[in-house]
This record gives sequence, C-alpha cells and structure tokens, in this order.
Amino acid sequence: MTTLSSGFARARRWLRGHPLAFDATLAFCTLVAMICGSFTAPGDGHGPPAFGARTPEPFSVFLMTLAAAALVLRRRRPMQVLAVTAALAAVEYVLMDPPAPVVMSTVIALYTVASRTDRPTTWRVGLLTMGGLTAAAMVFGATPWYSQENFGVFAWTGLASAAGDAVRSRRAFVDAIRERAERAERTREEEARRRVAEERLRIARDLHDVVAHHIALVNVQAGVAAHVMDKRPDQAKEALAHVRDASRSALNELRVTVGLLRQQGDPEAPTEPAPGLAVLGELVATFRNAGLPVEVACADRDRLPAAVDLAAYRVIQEALTNVRKHAGTGARAEVSVVRVGATAEVTVLDNGRGSTGPGTGPHAGAGPAVGGPGDDGPAGGGHGLVGMRERVSALGGTLSAGPRYGGGFRVHAILPVEARTGEPERPGTAGGTGLRR
Repeated sequence: MTTLSSGFARARRWLRGHPLAFDATLAFCTLVAMICGSFTAPGDGHGPPAFGARTPEPFSVFLMTLAAAALVLRRRRPMQVLAVTAALAAVEYVLMDPPAPVVMSTVIALYTVASRTDRPTTWRVGLLTMGGLTAAAMVFGATPWYSQENFGVFAWTGLASAAGDAVRSRRAFVDAIRERAERAERTREEEARRRVAEERLRIARDLHDVVAHHIALVNVQAGVAAHVMDKRPDQAKEALAHVRDASRSALNELRVTVGLLRQQGDPEAPTEPAPGLAVLGELVATFRNAGLPVEVACADRDRLPAAVDLAAYRVIQEALTNVRKHAGTGARAEVSVVRVGATAEVTVLDNGRGSTGPGTGPHAGAGPAVGGPGDDGPAGGGHGLVGMRERVSALGGTLSAGPRYGGGFRVHAILPVEARTGEPERPGTAGGTGLRR
C-alpha cells in the first residue's frame, strides 16, 4: 500500500511539472469516457440506462475525437477551446439522434475557463454556454423538452462553472496568504535592519561624546603639565593626576559602550548603568579641574526617565567640552536643568570670547563652540552639534544653539519627560542662528 501511494505521488508530481502531458492524458480519458457513454441508451423512464443498447455513429466518433483533441490546448487557449467544444456539442445535438456525449468535453473546457478568468467573465460565458446547449438539446432532441437528459446538460455545465470559480477563489486566497506572509517576512527583515542601524547610530553617538569630553580634558591637562613641568613640578603632578583620572574614566565609559556590541550572554559584557544627571557633579568637577569655572543649578535630576536623563547628561557634556576648547581664556559656564510641566529644559551658557579661527561667531575669533575634538565649524565637518540634535530629536524634543546678546553662547534643549523614541526630526527642532558647527 505504501509503494502504491508513493507511486501515485510521484506520478502526480510529474504531471504537475508537465502540464501539456497532463492535459493530453485528460483528453484521452475524456475521449474514452465519451465513447463509452455513446454505447449507453437512455432508459425508458422506469429503469436505468442500458449499456450496449446502441452503437455510436462514425460522425459522432469523429466529433468526439475533435473535441477531445481540443482539450490538449485548454490551458493555453481556454476561450477558444470552449468555443470549439461547445460548437461540436451543438452540432451533435442538431444532427444526431440520440446524440453522443460530446458535451462532456465542453464541461471540462468551461471549468478551465472559470478557473482561469474572473467571476464576471465566468458568469457571462457560463450562462451563454449553459443556455445555448440546453436550448439545442430541448429543440433538436427526439425526447420531450422537459426530459431529464436536457436538464442534465444545464446542471453539468452550471456545475462546471461553479467548480471552476471556487477553485479560482481558493487559488487567489492561497496566493494572498502567501503574499502576506512574504511581505511580513520582508517587513520583519527591514525592521531588524532599521533597529540595527539605529543602535549603531546610538553607539557611535555615545562614543563621540565620551571621546570628545575626555580626550579634550586630557589634552588640556597635558598641555598644562608640559608648560609648568620645569618651574612648578607640584602643579605638573596635579595636572598629570587629572590626566590619569580622565583617561581612566574614558576607558570605563568606552568599556561600557563597546560592551553593548558583545554577544548576548557574554560574561565579560559590562553591567554598569549609563551615565546620567546623578553623576553630573563628577562631570562638572572634571571641567573645574581643567580650569573652567562652572556653576550648576539642577532640580529633580533623579526623577527623569532613563533616556531623557542620558540625553540631558550628554548635551551638558558636549556643550561644556566645546566651551573649554573654544571659548577662550577666562570663560565661565552656567548649567541649569529644570522641569517645566511635562518637559525638562537643559541650558548651558558661557561668556567666552574665543581664541582661534575667524571672528564670525559669538566667541570672537572662535571656531565652533558646540562640538567635540576636531570640530572646526562647518569646514571642519564636526559632529558634536549634529549628535546633540539627533539625540534630542529622537526623543521628540527641540534643540537651539546660538550666540547670546552681549557675547558668549547658549545651548538650550527641551526634552519631553515621556520619551518618544524613533520619531522623525521635525523642522526647526535644532534651529538657532550663528551655529558653531
């Protein structure tokens, strides 16, 4: 039994892969069925049909052979095959009595048309075929018009139309399900790629913030140590100690950030929390040690959501780094973080005058005052202000940066307390005039 079923399965797969051979086999089987049916005479109304009671005429055999041969092309030209088989069946009803079952080929052709076209076409063609063949059987047949053979023509052609339409609907339904599944798979892949890109951007932004802050402080303190090494060795040692602390902090933060790239479950992946306003005092202390006076006014620093807390910390870190680099000697900075309704406002002010570059910014002669190491304004291609803008707008907030009236520079960020990550940047969210980047 298993061998027989596997043989049928192989034959079915072969026929599906060779549709013309399948149609030829179907045409041959239909011809055999029509010839066998032509040997059967209808009953007298009180008994079943009698097989062998009559012999088909040669002309009927010829028509049956033509109709069966037309079925070989039923997939390629379904409408033409239906027209040929219906015409042959009508000729059989008109000329022969009793007629041979040439209409069997028309039933198969009508099923093919219904399964390969749309429903309106099936209705039109099916009704025309059903009505035409039934009328020919009723008008030209020797039996009364109300005989069951005549109504059988109507029933079989109608059944073929309904079956073909049902098969077409099922195929369309299966194709729609398959297309939705493929589209859902593509959507999942695109979503995964989008999340990977966002995570890479976030990690790159964090790396920039860490390098911008700590390397700038290391550079400043190393310059101080080199300047006073011969005359004031104690001060040089103190500057080198600050260099050591800043480099250690940079390594720790880099270890935390790069740890995000490790595989899940890696025991070496760090678990330290991301920096936030809770450690703002330590951040400000590093700038004070580097010679930048900073005043801080911060309220409710422990009540902000994690994403908002990190964004506020990074904005302050980036702004103070650029004040230290570009505001010039004698500059002072002010930092404030306040809650205003459903938002948190972060402001960083300085009174710097600048020391290098063209005198077009608020810090006279300064390069960009908002940026990181190597941020040399528009020509320098820095990414500090761009990173701040992206970080703030990703939460649905706004960022403005520009010169202050009377000198200095101002960075102002408004962050919603309920972070809305992944929203597109809206026009004007990072506006401001006189941007130093």
